Amino acid sequence: MTGATDSTPAPVVAGVPVVNAANALTALRLVLVPVFAAVVVVSGMRHAGWQTAACLIFVVASATDLVDGWIARRFALVTSVGKVADPIADKALTGAALLLLSWYDRLPWWVTAVILARELGITALRFWVIRHGVIAASRGGKIKTALQILAITWYLWPMPALLVPVGPWIMAAAVLVTVLTGFDYVAQALRLRRPAR
Repeated sequence: MTGATDSTPAPVVAGVPVVNAANALTALRLVLVPVFAAVVVVSGMRHAGWQTAACLIFVVASATDLVDGWIARRFALVTSVGKVADPIADKALTGAALLLLSWYDRLPWWVTAVILARELGITALRFWVIRHGVIAASRGGKIKTALQILAITWYLWPMPALLVPVGPWIMAAAVLVTVLTGFDYVAQALRLRRPAR
């Protein structure tokens, strides 16, 4: 687990077993991705009961990101495997949710494209500068993640008609913060690379 909820990257501790509680939660999140996707497909985004189930699975999976990070830092269980698997699990969960929402015409495709392009781009950027330093999760990055989770949850939950229009506003805020923090991470990456030249 990378410790996405902390702005200071947790160091990898030598001798920590790969099979530990933090990594188990990350693995659980990966396992829940296809389960979540299957339940969304079964719901067709029309059956309230299945929609509720899909939303709850998404919330539980998202919550494991907070818990595994806390466990990894609190009990010094940070591993190299966790640092790689955690962001993959995060992107897989968010990506699956966005793609399915767009597939069922609940979310414009351009929104999904913008968010996924940013997420994949920043992940690639982290690997690009990894020899020179770590791009730590910023406060804006945490807000971005919270807004994305809230927006996706809002779209997944079978909201009453009166509350449905709130969803696009939350998603608009998520997209805005996603793009702005993306520029911030690019600036960080360039600063890390500059001394190397």
